[in-house]
Amino acid sequence: MAFERIQKILAKSGIASRREAERMVSEGRVMVNGKIIDTLGFKADPSQDHIKIDGKRLTRFEPQVTLLLNKPKGYLSTVKDPQDRPTVMDLLKKVKWRIYPVGRLDFDAEGLLLLTNDGDLTYLLSHPRFSIPRTYWVKVKGLPDEKGLIRLKKGVMLEDGKARVVSFYIFRQGEKSSWVRVVVTEGRNRLVKRIFSAIGHPVLKLKRVEFGPIRLGNLPIGQFRYLTHEEVEDLKKIQVRSNY
Repeated sequence: MAFERIQKILAKSGIASRREAERMVSEGRVMVNGKIIDTLGFKADPSQDHIKIDGKRLTRFEPQVTLLLNKPKGYLSTVKDPQDRPTVMDLLKKVKWRIYPVGRLDFDAEGLLLLTNDGDLTYLLSHPRFSIPRTYWVKVKGLPDEKGLIRLKKGVMLEDGKARVVSFYIFRQGEKSSWVRVVVTEGRNRLVKRIFSAIGHPVLKLKRVEFGPIRLGNLPIGQFRYLTHEEVEDLKKIQVRSNY
C-alpha cells in the first residue's frame, strides 16, 4: 500500500474525524514504530507500521484497494453464486483484500470489470446521477441501417424506461454481422443487449473496454491489475456527465 499522511490514516480507521486526528498528532498522542509523531506531514503505511494512539495500538484495517479485471465469458460478476457457478472471485484468489464488483457484466460478456472495497467509490461509479460513460465493443447480427442508428441516439423505449446511447460507430462489417463501438452512461441490467434487440439487431458478443477514464488496454483475459493512485483519483473527480 502507498504511504499516507498519519492524520488521514487515523481518520480512515474510523477513530476520529480528520480535524480530531490532526489534534491528536499535534498533541503528541500518536506513536509510529515506537516513536512519538507530532508532525502532520508524517507518512506511514497502515498495513506495515505499528501505530498507537494514547498507548493503544490502532486496530488493523484493510487499505482501500481497487483493481481492474479482464473478465472472461462464463463467469458471474458476483462474490458467491447459490448454484455454485464460476464467479470472478475464482480469478482473484491471490487478492487478500475483501473486494466487491462495481456493477456487473453479463455471464456471457467479457472485458473491463472494476472491483473495490471503497464504498464511496462504489457509490460514485454506480449511482445513475453521475452518468459515467461505459464503452463497449458490440458484435451484432446484421448491419444496423440509418433508421436504427438514429433510434439509438434518440432513444428506444424498454420495459424499464427509455434508453439511448451517447455515441457509436460501426468499425467492422461482415456479411452476417457487424461490430459497433458504443458508449452508454447507465448501468441498467443488460442495457446494451436490450437496446440493440429493440432495433432488431441481437447482440452476439459484448466486451467492455472503458469505464470512465479507465481503459482495459492489453490486459490478458482472466488477468487483473491494481489501479494506480492517479487512476483512482481520476475516477473520484467524476461528478458530472462527461462530454462524449
